[in-house]
Amino acid sequence: MELLQNLALGMSVVMTVDNLMYCFFGALLGTVVGVLPGVGPVVTIALLLPMTFGLPAVTAIIMLAGIYYGAQYGGSTTAILMKLPGEPSSVVTAIDGHAMAQKGQAGVALGIAAIGSFIAGSIAALFMALFSPALASLALKFGPADNFALMAFGLIGAVVLARGDPLKAIAMVLTGLAFGLVGTDVSSNQARLSFGFSSLADGISFVVISMGLVGVSEIIANLERPEGERSIQHRIGKVWPDRAAFAASWRAILRGTGIGSLLGVLPGAGAALAAFTAYSSEKKLAKDPSRFGRGAIEGVAGPESANNAAAQTALVPLLTLGLPSGASTALLLGALTIQGIVPGPQIMDDMPDLFWGVIASMWIGNIMLVVLNLPLIGLWVRMMRIPYRLLYPAILLFCAIGVFSLSSNPADVFLTAIFGLLGYVFIKLDCDPAPLLLGFILGPLMEEDFRRALIITQGDFGVFVTRPISATLLAAALVLLITLLVPAIRRGREVAFQE
Repeated sequence: MELLQNLALGMSVVMTVDNLMYCFFGALLGTVVGVLPGVGPVVTIALLLPMTFGLPAVTAIIMLAGIYYGAQYGGSTTAILMKLPGEPSSVVTAIDGHAMAQKGQAGVALGIAAIGSFIAGSIAALFMALFSPALASLALKFGPADNFALMAFGLIGAVVLARGDPLKAIAMVLTGLAFGLVGTDVSSNQARLSFGFSSLADGISFVVISMGLVGVSEIIANLERPEGERSIQHRIGKVWPDRAAFAASWRAILRGTGIGSLLGVLPGAGAALAAFTAYSSEKKLAKDPSRFGRGAIEGVAGPESANNAAAQTALVPLLTLGLPSGASTALLLGALTIQGIVPGPQIMDDMPDLFWGVIASMWIGNIMLVVLNLPLIGLWVRMMRIPYRLLYPAILLFCAIGVFSLSSNPADVFLTAIFGLLGYVFIKLDCDPAPLLLGFILGPLMEEDFRRALIITQGDFGVFVTRPISATLLAAALVLLITLLVPAIRRGREVAFQE
């Protein structure tokens, strides 16, 4: 009964003209910045923060949250059509989504991504309404050592989802961790792996490395192919998924929703880890894992559902504990601070209109997003009808503009080109870039939690095996790694013996 009263309060808050208008504006803007490569919710929210100064707190957070989870919808569009993930969580979608587009199933891929995101967002909002207090207490139990173990388990999961040789996948994870360490060390204020280049003092941007490794490299590889092979724009296929597509993907949508809802609550996990974990789960559960990477619809449905669910449940630790899961939620925390609001467990009692208004706005926002996105699928798909010789130079130009606009640093454009060439080398070596990108994302977070754990325990490494949560996660990661490596080593020995 209390839950219904709270939801009624939330609906009464969001169903005002101003809040509905700002919710729609946030959802629309989030979709647009998700679609445009090089532009993301972090930059957009940062630019709009001054605009929130004169708005009521509830209205401001509803709009900024709409931008945040709306970008998860839009990010799948360029990932599927052009293999250009602008957001970390869209990297996994690009693997099978773009493969489906090359088979003439771009419309189905976009449709199932939009539907899966809508279902996941709606269920995640209900999940938050039912279990917010319990989820907040669960997140509170995760200390630095537990967060480190969780991310270590996620990296091993990246090896699971990678195509090809597990040893190559491990090498890619380690390479990603090394790239993530580039920049100035916060503790010592010393430059690391910058090789004297001042442009690397602040590290490497995710947009730079993802556009280069996944997007630019794909364009370079396409240039090798005959025109007939790269002109996929005339084999679009139908837009609305048929009964067979729904039958193949509904389980993946529900599994992705569950994974995203749980991982989104954990501080530091975020939508990216949820998407990678969902993809790994689908690949493990599939009767024929070889389909993944070649256009498996579950490889789109699962990650897209997971990243949208995680993006929404990430607001639980933000509002109830003041713990952001990433850069976007950190900006949302800044917006709350600007409004004079201190997040904490008491926010549900002290400011119920804010807490339940934001949750109710997610249902309304998800309805707005699916109404916006499904009719626009035809428009996005028609982009593929542009001749290749015109489309890809325009994409490269827009990527360069987007990268430059992030920091006004010309060096980032050159870095994108360098990573594009490196990605092309990875294609030739049959190395999957997805584990590298996850290692790049999680590396700095793992280092931070690793240091925090040792500072708290005064250098006692035993904290990672004495805490039940971290010990369980590290043991599971070790078992998973052994399970993966033993068969790979045996196959290598058999091949060497035969030769």
